[in-house]
Amino acid sequence: MSSSSNMALMRYSWVLLLPVLTCVQGALRASTQDLKVHVNHLTRFNLSLTESLPDDRDALVTIAVQHPDLLSVNPSNFSIAAADSPREWIIYVKALSAGHSIVSANVTPGDITDFSQAFVRVTIEKSDELYHISAVVGWIYFVAWSVSFYPQIRINYKRKSVVGLNFDFLSLNLVGFIMYALFNCGLYWVPEIENQYFDRYPKGLNPVQINDIFFSLHAVFATAVTVGQCFIYEIGNQRVSTTARIIHGIFAIFILISLILSFVKTIQWLDFLYYCSYVKLSITLIKYVPQAFYNYKRKSTVGWSIGNIFLDFTGGILSMLQMILNAYNYDDWESIFGDPTKFGLGFFSVAFDIFFIIQHYVLYRYSEPVPLIK
Repeated sequence: MSSSSNMALMRYSWVLLLPVLTCVQGALRASTQDLKVHVNHLTRFNLSLTESLPDDRDALVTIAVQHPDLLSVNPSNFSIAAADSPREWIIYVKALSAGHSIVSANVTPGDITDFSQAFVRVTIEKSDELYHISAVVGWIYFVAWSVSFYPQIRINYKRKSVVGLNFDFLSLNLVGFIMYALFNCGLYWVPEIENQYFDRYPKGLNPVQINDIFFSLHAVFATAVTVGQCFIYEIGNQRVSTTARIIHGIFAIFILISLILSFVKTIQWLDFLYYCSYVKLSITLIKYVPQAFYNYKRKSTVGWSIGNIFLDFTGGILSMLQMILNAYNYDDWESIFGDPTKFGLGFFSVAFDIFFIIQHYVLYRYSEPVPLIK
């Protein structure tokens, strides 16, 4: 290749690279991306320019508020001169009403600096006491749900029998918690999937916390221990039913197809994890039915731990209480009525717990189990 061709190629390359280099010369960042403030109180955060702007180019920064009825900002805009050294600006936030809002900086012209991280999620609460009460309630129901697996394990061990524990319920429970653990571990520990989440929700928070990881892995372990007891203790004539096998088959085909689509990049791995979570939600809706029907056929709850039910009931009630406390404190009733899935699932589980309590203490209190013919 001739020297003139090389020079032409270099000039062409610089033409392509110059806009990119210009874009990254300046970067506008927020000092924090999460703020908590009381109604009618004032707080602040800083916006900092990490690098000077390109020569002879000025910028206008406009502060946008997602929900202006919830908060106001001052200043609402400011200018950055090309001659300015890297510096900081203080943005004051006045809370007007409880709720959640995002404060973000928009820069004009848009190619002069990177402002993708110049935003703050603001949580406006009515009461700090309610916030702490909600946190305590959350830890109590977390402990109640975590401990709820062990009364059944203990009663199986004492009786050296799992007769009374429905295998359909147990198998569905194990699959459900495996799906839940896959979702939590994938979104929390796999950088590629976490990046996909933030690409999709650039101003969101990772919804998975470390306590979610612990609970889901512990749930898989405890349920697997219970399944293991079914191989060493008396089981009577019980087997996983044909209906449950068909349901497991449908879930397996669904997950397998989703897995293949993820491998060939037809869908993202994040979508695969969402599909796993949908399986978990579906199982939560149906898993109690086999045990309730099994108790009805036997006319007894012997072998089915009522301690498990009381702990699950406690966790479900406190979970819904926390949602109500948060909805009031942040004036966010849409989180319950606008998207009723989580609240509805909690209510559904509590309703089944009440039904099991009625079976145990009212319907079959003094009943001996009826032998079931295979």
